[in-house]
Amino acid sequence: MTEARDFWSRRKAAVQAEADAELLTAEEQAISAQKAELEEKTDAEILAEFNLPDPDQLQAGDDVSGFMAKAVPDRLRRRALRRLWRLNPVLANVDGLVDYGEDYTDAACVIENLQTAYQVGKGMLAHVEALAAQAEADESKADEAEAEEPQIDLQETDAPDAEPVLMVTEIELDEPDEVELAPAPRRMKFEFEG
Repeated sequence: MTEARDFWSRRKAAVQAEADAELLTAEEQAISAQKAELEEKTDAEILAEFNLPDPDQLQAGDDVSGFMAKAVPDRLRRRALRRLWRLNPVLANVDGLVDYGEDYTDAACVIENLQTAYQVGKGMLAHVEALAAQAEADESKADEAEAEEPQIDLQETDAPDAEPVLMVTEIELDEPDEVELAPAPRRMKFEFEG
């Protein structure tokens, strides 16, 4: 017995849905026909037909709800909303504290040739290690440069008119100590059983 009720309930719902769809289609056709008529008319004629003020002449506090009707063309609705946004400072000036007030979808393209040392999964580790290695290399080059500078000895001769003689002595270079590098971070492997 419940099966029969279910069948007839579903049948009544299907008939009602068909009737609603036909009604909706008829309304859409009427609206599209009306919009086609309105497209042929000028804005002044449309405003007079719907008894609406000129959207460019709206003042603060005027009612714009008449422009929101479905029958009013989009071009007039947009003109009225633009005027409303220009008149009302609350709508015109969005404060800077809105979290998602800007477009963050193209953050990488905001500045041309933007380069970053950040790597996914590693962070800034490689950049910091490179800077540390460069600082050590610069330090070792400075030590080598100091060690390679020739030592100049001035020796005086007994002759009064003789010029002083410059003698360059050889310098023994120390072998550089082995550089100790920090161990590289380990990468963990994850195995999934499935």
